[in-house]
Amino acid sequence: MVKHLFLGLAMACVALSATAAKPEVIAHRGYWKTDGSAQNSIRALVKADSIHCFASEFDVWMTADSVLVVNHDADVNGVHIETSSSKKVLAQKLANGENVPTLEAYLAKASKLNTRIVCELKTHDSRSMERAAAKAILALVKKYGLGDKVDYIVFSKDAFTYFVKHAPKGTGVYYLNGDYIPSQVKAMGGAGIDYSIKVMKKHPEWIAQCHDLGLLVNVWTVNAPEDMKWCIDRGVDFITTNEPELLQKMLKGCDGECKK
Repeated sequence: MVKHLFLGLAMACVALSATAAKPEVIAHRGYWKTDGSAQNSIRALVKADSIHCFASEFDVWMTADSVLVVNHDADVNGVHIETSSSKKVLAQKLANGENVPTLEAYLAKASKLNTRIVCELKTHDSRSMERAAAKAILALVKKYGLGDKVDYIVFSKDAFTYFVKHAPKGTGVYYLNGDYIPSQVKAMGGAGIDYSIKVMKKHPEWIAQCHDLGLLVNVWTVNAPEDMKWCIDRGVDFITTNEPELLQKMLKGCDGECKK
């Protein structure tokens, strides 16, 4: 799913500045709707970078033997990631023929690219495994020197609290679930909200509330042109989409009305 989001800007204040004239484009699970690509593949990350997306979002799970892998669903080709060995999980093929990547391989490639990355830690069946995954993610990000290029997004309240507490100061940590109002996210130390287009259309007032509180706003997963325009017109900071080139074209054609 999102999200954001998407920053690390004192490190990332530059990157995710709320003063930008237009929303930034985040490729949802990478740029996968193109030849030779697949959701959450390393190829999708590279393709997102090749079209100059601001960021590329991806999803992380931990296997039974504590290896972090990149995949959206809890199962891949019928293999349940949390209860399976890394050997079994990493042998699974994505739609483009790539094997399921380890997070380490994904970050190694990201360290050579320009695009930011948005890491979604999936909500695990086990809270202890989820916390272990969060700790291991932070360690790998540090290993590859990506602390100022990565943001964290989570549905889990426990993981949200963990990243806020343990990620380096200035790291963007965003909440996905849609059930906290902006002031709650602010009180918990988050950088902003990363809510679905459905939630945001029910609560458009949250955009201004976030900005008044110094928070940032990402919306997912925005694929229809009319929804892209809705987000642009209301001054959100980031838009996560499966159609990054379409959104880029829309933003290029955006006139002086596209401002916060």
